[in-house]
Amino acid sequence: MSASEIPSAGNRAERLAAELGGLGVEALLVDSLIDIRYLTSFSGSNALVLLIGEGLGGALGQHRFMTDFRYTTQSAEQVPEAFERQIHNGETFEALVPLLETTEGRLGFDEGKITVRAHRRLAELLPAGWKLVPCNGAVERLRAIKDAGEVLQMRAAAELADEALKGLLDEGLVGRTERDVAIDLVLRMRRLGAEAPSFEPIVAAGAHAALPHAEPLDQTIPRDVLVTIDWGAQLEGYCSDCTRTYATGEGISQRAREIHALVLDAQERALGALAVGRNGREMDAVARGLIEEAGHGEHFGHGLGHGVGLEVHEAPRLSRTASEEPLKPGNVVTVEPGVYLPGELGVRIEDLVVLTGEGKDVLTGLAKTLAVIS
Repeated sequence: MSASEIPSAGNRAERLAAELGGLGVEALLVDSLIDIRYLTSFSGSNALVLLIGEGLGGALGQHRFMTDFRYTTQSAEQVPEAFERQIHNGETFEALVPLLETTEGRLGFDEGKITVRAHRRLAELLPAGWKLVPCNGAVERLRAIKDAGEVLQMRAAAELADEALKGLLDEGLVGRTERDVAIDLVLRMRRLGAEAPSFEPIVAAGAHAALPHAEPLDQTIPRDVLVTIDWGAQLEGYCSDCTRTYATGEGISQRAREIHALVLDAQERALGALAVGRNGREMDAVARGLIEEAGHGEHFGHGLGHGVGLEVHEAPRLSRTASEEPLKPGNVVTVEPGVYLPGELGVRIEDLVVLTGEGKDVLTGLAKTLAVIS
């Protein structure tokens, strides 16, 4: 995809507006800040977007972007001309009333994003002649297909995260606490230009790594254990996600070596099988089948992977319960099988991958073979 083909934030809004008729609504209210950033590039903390379908274009004109006075300058810099900006004081929902009171129709909203309280307030304020209609996941479905510009941002985030961990590993792990390593990793990513970590890093050694989402402890990392590190960087709003498992000495057990080899085999097989047209259940089964054959099915309790983008967990999913919708070009997903032996050890290996019309491209670059980091 060439630079000229990369959809802009405004293009995204038009693509979604063109689908509103098929969703059974004349307008769509977007109040999720992540979805608003996707549609408008706005990165502030208070906003509301009203997308106007083709049927109401003549009556209501442009799509509306609404925020408060704190973001007058920022919204002018970030929000594209496809949106008419409105700066207001007071409750954001109240700004909708004068916009809608001279028309009527069905107003869509994402029931998975709006709170019960906000929905109640919206229903109270909505002018007569308007009906609220659930449109769950309307923006998220667009977000699942990344354009070339988004992939470039995610590649840069992944490369930054790789560089940060490489620098940290050069200074070793043994004798440091898990918490110290996690803090150091965040600082390194920030110094390299990351806005923030994609999530708080997981650093877990020995038996602690048997917890898939272990929180780093003030616990010293000893020699001759496995250490799992799960980390990612956020850059221009976009996230990366990667996991590697290292040894802290040649004296790790033979069982630890076997589990690492099993997880690496499962990860590489799933990665090799990943392709447009296959679905999330099929992909999960590739890795899960191998781990089950080795007698560790009960020790792989999470799904194979998930979508990544403006959020570190988004559509599509790769799991036993995923939909049967086929994967598409532009999907960016993780491939991250793991085996967790309670009281003993844990191993997870994860790559971030973009699916393309020609195949796939792995965005994370650190070696996955069992390396000793003393």
